[in-house]
Amino acid sequence: MNTSKYIIVILILSMFNFSNAAEIKTNVKIKKKLVYLVSDIRIPFWNIMKKGIENTSSTLGYELEVYSANNNAKKELELTVKAIKNRVAGIIVSPTNSSACVTILKLAKSAGIPVVISDIGADSGEYVSYISSNNRDGAYKLGKVLVEKMNELGWQDGTVGIVAIPQKRLNGQARTAGFMQALDESGIKGADIKQLVTWSEEETYNHSKEMISKYPNLRAIWLQTSNRYRGALKAIKDTGKQNEILLISFDAEPIFLELIPKGVLIGAAMQQPYLMGEEATKSMHQYLNNKEVEKNLQLPILAISSKNISKMLPVINKNVLGIDVK
Repeated sequence: MNTSKYIIVILILSMFNFSNAAEIKTNVKIKKKLVYLVSDIRIPFWNIMKKGIENTSSTLGYELEVYSANNNAKKELELTVKAIKNRVAGIIVSPTNSSACVTILKLAKSAGIPVVISDIGADSGEYVSYISSNNRDGAYKLGKVLVEKMNELGWQDGTVGIVAIPQKRLNGQARTAGFMQALDESGIKGADIKQLVTWSEEETYNHSKEMISKYPNLRAIWLQTSNRYRGALKAIKDTGKQNEILLISFDAEPIFLELIPKGVLIGAAMQQPYLMGEEATKSMHQYLNNKEVEKNLQLPILAISSKNISKMLPVINKNVLGIDVK
């Protein structure tokens, strides 16, 4: 943490009269309240994870509040302080980025409040458990799906462009590494990588269109997120490349259950956010009940294409999309 951030943390902590960890733990047992601090609940992935946390919290007898930072690091810090001021039993966090999570962990530790991280990760700090997806392996398997399709079409000499989530995130780094490994093993080259900043459909469209115009041999675009897929599809259509450029995605939207069988989308590496939410809440519950907790729990990512989507549909509906959940 740099000096300015450290000063901010000290000032925030001084605003509240934190007694000691023992007193907080006493209050925790009475309130049994959890907070889910999420980077942006407007993004479907996080909303599905919230479902898993909500349902499991309710089953285990906890009251849950959801704080969304709306992808704003300053607001995220303010919400962290709010949770601490309310002396909640524990915080489950899906931070804006792994660097910001360091500050959240420091604040929570000073207040004696346990934290479970669900996705994204932290550059450093103390936490109860880190529930993550095997981003590298999932991206590697997705890369193999794309390689197979490009080989079928005889496009081995084509290149692949990436519209990426921020690469300062640990999960973003892992996704890029795994995917590029699959391409390297097949001899297929990457064209370019553009990182999302505003996370808008317009930004995705502009990044996609720029790569299509700049690289004549571009044969595929990989989105490292799912909810802005329309921007990439529109760029492909507007440039008249519907039959020349493939689209593949990380994560999933309900409509992907239609787009993948139709071949509009070649495939998707589907994380299981509902399951992640369940496991994060169970880990917190175990900790609060003085039971052993797995420090780092990594869940598999499903590499879905037209070849296996029918078979995997029940798992996709529940763990990936939060559908068919009571």
